Amino acid sequence: MSDLRYTSVCAPLPALVPFVGPEAQERARGERFKARIGANESVFGPSPRAVAAMAAAAADCWMYCDPENHDVKAALATHLGVAPANVVVGEGIDSLFGYTVRLFVEPGDAVVTSLGAYPTFNFHVTGYGGRLVTVPYVADREDPASLIAAVRRERPKLVFFANPDNPMGSWWPADAVQALIDAIPEETVLVLDEAYGEFAPAGTAPRLDVTRPNVIRYRTFSKAYGMAGARIAYAIAEERLARSFDKIRNHFSVNRIAQAGALAALADRAYLADVVARVAAARDRIGAIGRAHGLSPLPSATNFVTMDCGGDGAYAKRILDGLIARGVFVRMPGVAPLNRCIRVSAGTARDLDIFAEALPAAIAAAR
Repeated sequence: MSDLRYTSVCAPLPALVPFVGPEAQERARGERFKARIGANESVFGPSPRAVAAMAAAAADCWMYCDPENHDVKAALATHLGVAPANVVVGEGIDSLFGYTVRLFVEPGDAVVTSLGAYPTFNFHVTGYGGRLVTVPYVADREDPASLIAAVRRERPKLVFFANPDNPMGSWWPADAVQALIDAIPEETVLVLDEAYGEFAPAGTAPRLDVTRPNVIRYRTFSKAYGMAGARIAYAIAEERLARSFDKIRNHFSVNRIAQAGALAALADRAYLADVVARVAAARDRIGAIGRAHGLSPLPSATNFVTMDCGGDGAYAKRILDGLIARGVFVRMPGVAPLNRCIRVSAGTARDLDIFAEALPAAIAAAR
């Protein structure tokens, strides 16, 4: 049998995914995790109003979804103070990143990002044949000055920046982000990931300006709204840039249940505020648990805490493996020097009780 004719870009790629899910790890272990606090999901779940709306919508899922996402776009536009034409709705931020790369990146085109930043964006760049150019984190934050220097040197199609950042939980104030936006030449599109924005301090996100022809801002219902499994997110951009997504997106990808849940979740501001407060309390407790056992929690504007384990990546990996062996699902950054840390998502009181019990034994085993 002759070889199948894969594209020249895809043929040499490894069959890997950016993350190994907790379900796959549970199958390998032969048992479930006691505490699932590694994927930055909201263990507090969606608004009860969103749950009810999704349950009601399930009866109508014999119909295809509205391919224009009309009602969700209209509600988001009102919420954001922009026009519906400035909003793109998609099946999670990861898919919106994929569409963005498909729109702009051809084999060999440069794309600038930070070494160790969100790996799914890199996954899409590699899948379309782009050439990743990375700059290091500085003081555990993505460094706008380094990104700007690389943009001026490489003239890339895209530059990626997350604020707040995953995996470190760090953030920049709005004026620093605005300075980055202002420094990006029009030939380069800024991919501004704001997935964790609801958890960040006031003054973190710059004012929305949908007249910028080369800035796309990405937000999601997966984190603070507790709908990671529903797969619905959105991007905000200048009208012509937003409309370009219609050329390539899967128009029926955001299912009816997710659309109904997003509408109800967006309307329940009180529940969102409660979740943000519970996450802040969980961050404080995670930090206290870490400090009690010699780890150093980093400041966080997200729903997780990244903690410096005080050694190298191998030592942090032993702690992570020890936690997983004790039924606690956590993750860690993938590249040095960030990989000296482990990353723990905000959990329920019970989740964090389990983490507190398992951590000293995992550290002792790692030593």
